[in-house]
Amino acid sequence: MSRILSDARKYEEIMEKKIKDGERPGFHLCPRVGWMNDPNGFSFYNGEYHLFYQYHPYDSNWGPMHWGHAVSKDLLNWTYLPAALAPDMAYDKEGCFSGSAVSLPDGRHLLMYTGVSRENRPDGTVRDVQAQCIAIGNGLDYEKYSGNPVLGSEDLPFGGSRYDFRDPKLWKSRDGHYKCVVGNCTEDKDGRVLLYTSEDAVHWEYVKILASNDKRLGKMWECPDFFALDGKQILLVSPQDMYPQGFEYHSGNGTVCFIGDYDERTDTFTEESDQAVDYGLDFYAPQTVSAPDGRTIMIGWMQNWDTSSLHSPNRPWFGQMSLPRELSVADGRLIQKPVRELESLHGLEVRYENMTFTDVVRLEGVEGRKIDMEIAVRPAAGKSLYEKFVVRFAQGGGHYTSVSFRPHESIVKLDRKFSGCRRDVVHQRRCLVRDKKGEVRLRILLDSFSVEVFVNDGEQVLTATIYTDQSAKEISFLAEGTAVMDVVKYDLL
Repeated sequence: MSRILSDARKYEEIMEKKIKDGERPGFHLCPRVGWMNDPNGFSFYNGEYHLFYQYHPYDSNWGPMHWGHAVSKDLLNWTYLPAALAPDMAYDKEGCFSGSAVSLPDGRHLLMYTGVSRENRPDGTVRDVQAQCIAIGNGLDYEKYSGNPVLGSEDLPFGGSRYDFRDPKLWKSRDGHYKCVVGNCTEDKDGRVLLYTSEDAVHWEYVKILASNDKRLGKMWECPDFFALDGKQILLVSPQDMYPQGFEYHSGNGTVCFIGDYDERTDTFTEESDQAVDYGLDFYAPQTVSAPDGRTIMIGWMQNWDTSSLHSPNRPWFGQMSLPRELSVADGRLIQKPVRELESLHGLEVRYENMTFTDVVRLEGVEGRKIDMEIAVRPAAGKSLYEKFVVRFAQGGGHYTSVSFRPHESIVKLDRKFSGCRRDVVHQRRCLVRDKKGEVRLRILLDSFSVEVFVNDGEQVLTATIYTDQSAKEISFLAEGTAVMDVVKYDLL
C-alpha cells in the first residue's frame, strides 16, 4: 500500500469520529469525510452492494480525486470501508477519476477507472491527459495493475480528445466477453461514447463509436452507462453545457436517457427517444447495478456543479448520493421508483383521505424531516378545476421548500428559494407532466439535507439538496380553488 493511500485511510478514520450522527443524512450516503461527487464501481460482490465514489477526504471542496468506499446489504444502511484508491502512480497522480467494477471468474473484484496525468505541451501550456486503468482486489484492498494504463491515447478513434477520455463503465456480455463504454469528445468538444471489448477485462481493444452527439445535447459526454431494460436498450450520458429544449435539459449539466435498440452482432445502438433523467436541481453522473433479483438499480450524485460551491466552508463533508432507484420502461419513458427496501424504514403512519380544502391547511401528525409522504390531488366533484396546489415542507422560522402543481398547465415545480440559501442562485425547476384532468400523484422523500419528488408513480423525478435548519419540520398544503387530497405519511427510522 502506498503512503498516499495509507495517509488517506488514517485521516478519514480519525476525522469521521468528529462528525456526529445527527450531522449526516438519515438514509442517503454522504462521504466519510470531505468531498464526494460521482458514484463509482456500483456493484454486487460477495453478498453486498459496493459503492465507491469520487472523494477528496482532506477538504469539503473538490481536490485530488481518491475513491471512497462503502458497502450495504439493503442499499439504505451503509458501512464505510477504507478508501480504495489514491492518486499515487505516475499515470494517475492528478486524480483517480470515475469508473466501474465487475466480478471476475476467480472471485476477485476488478475496478476500472480513469487515471489523470499532466503533460507540458510544446506551446508552453499544461494539460491533463486521461487514460483508463484497472485495479484488482478482494472488496477491501485493491492493487493497481502493473500494465496500466490499459487504454490510452493510442486507443482513441481519429479526432478523439486525449484530454477528455474518461469514466469507463464495464460489464460482461452474454458471449463471455467484457465490454465497456467510455466518454469522449472531439477536439471541438462534441461528445460521443466509445465502445471497447476484452476477453479478460484487462487487455482491451477499440470497437467503434457507439453514439455521437453531433452537436445536439451539450458538449463533452461524461459518465456513460449502457444496459438492457424491459426489452429496450438504455444509454445514459451526462453532457456538459446543454441548452434547454422545451421542458427538457434545463440543468445545463444533467443526465440524458436515450432509449433504443441494440444489435449485439454489429454493436449498433439505434436511438428512438431521449429525455432528462431528473428534472430537479441536483442530480448528475448516475450509475446502475444489476441486483441479484434482476432489478436494475440506479444511484446518482445528488448535486449540481453550478451550485456545488455554495455550501458552508465549515461543514466537514459535502456531497450526497440519491436514494437508489428501481428502473423500468413504460410507454416509451424511463420510470424511476424508490427501491422497495425503503419500506423497511417505515415507522409511524398518518393517513388522511378525501380531504376537501380551499386554502391553507395543516394536518395533525403530518410533519418531520425524515419522511416518506404520498399525496394524491384531484378536482372536487361539481366544482371548477382548482388553479394551483402547493405543499410546503422543511417549514419553520420563515423557511420552506415547496412543490406545486398547476393543472391548467400540467406543470409541477420544485422551489427552494426560501430554504435558507443566502445567494440568489438557481432555486427552481419545472417539468411538464401528462395531462390527467387535474389529478396528480406526488411521492416526497424528505431527508435532513435533501428532497426527492417522484411524480405520477415515477414518470418524472425532481431532486434537490436543501440545508434548512433541522428544527424546520412543519408541512402545510394550499389550494387555490377547491381540491380533494389524500395523504399518507411515514416517519423514516
